[in-house]
Amino acid sequence: MAGEHLQIGEVAVRTDLPLRTIRSYEDAGLVIPSARTQGGFPLYTDADVARLMVIRRMRPLGFTLDETRDLLAAVDRLEAAESDPDLPAHDRSRLIARVRHYEQAAESRMEELRAGLARAEEFANSLRTRLRRAESTAYAR
Repeated sequence: MAGEHLQIGEVAVRTDLPLRTIRSYEDAGLVIPSARTQGGFPLYTDADVARLMVIRRMRPLGFTLDETRDLLAAVDRLEAAESDPDLPAHDRSRLIARVRHYEQAAESRMEELRAGLARAEEFANSLRTRLRRAESTAYAR
């Protein structure tokens, strides 16, 4: 599929994102379609889809659009640095530190979500237990 362009509807299916959301990410400058049709409709590549997936994965963790933009910029610069041997080591180290910061923040936020999920499961289990007890009492009469 290399080099093939996808219309926004196809991208929406692949990313499980609504069209409106993809357009809002485009308006926010988080993703820029790689091409446009003669009629001006956006066309996306696999790289654009991958970028949208990064954005989609950050949202449930509570990252803001500015944080998302910052991470994407750091990742873009790191990828460009792979082919730029003239990038100073301290610049590369700074970019790696920025990406590491987001990785650590994601890990921390996942732990918070796991703890919240565990509390929610305890709550649901307590309700099930109460319902079973109430139903068994009702049927015993």
